[in-house]
Amino acid sequence: MSLLIQNDLEMLRGQNLTAMAGMDEAGRGALAGPVVVAAVVLDYNVPIPGLNDSKLLSAKRRNELYEQIINSAGAYHIVAIPPARIDEINILHATLTGFQYAYKTIKDWATFALVDGRDLPDGVSGKAIIKGDSRHACIAAASILAKVHRDRLMVELDLQYPEYGFFAHKGYGTAGHYKALSTFGPSPLHRKSFRLTPQKQ
Repeated sequence: MSLLIQNDLEMLRGQNLTAMAGMDEAGRGALAGPVVVAAVVLDYNVPIPGLNDSKLLSAKRRNELYEQIINSAGAYHIVAIPPARIDEINILHATLTGFQYAYKTIKDWATFALVDGRDLPDGVSGKAIIKGDSRHACIAAASILAKVHRDRLMVELDLQYPEYGFFAHKGYGTAGHYKALSTFGPSPLHRKSFRLTPQKQ
């Protein structure tokens, strides 16, 4: 049994729970595209080997684990908050709103949640855990769902806006992305409230 799963089981015992959700986001720092939040309730009778922070896994491994998670989870939900909403309420509040939506959907299966990061959203019963995606299996699973779902969205959106190269950088601030922005200007997918030019060194 992995350390991350052991940590989950200890948390369940410590809180006297039978189930809990893990929640995480992907795309918070991107210049374009949605921020995606996932919540997942793992079935610990069907353990998934290799769960970890999605950033530490290869794309191939993330996709494999994604299928295993959605096929064996007790419940899961994925929410995408679009760029216009991010610009309207800012990225922090957009992310917290995503957590609230996801939690409302899965709380019939788990009324307690572990949330990656510093902030526990209003209305969510649980704990915020810094670097939780590398400490708890349920958060790691949520990070994988959010990351894979968002990556797939950005590949689809690349078909609409091929000049920006979303399939490669997924909306993050790479040199190629900044070059495309300087040539074509921002698209409807870009977050106008974000700095869309590179920082001067």
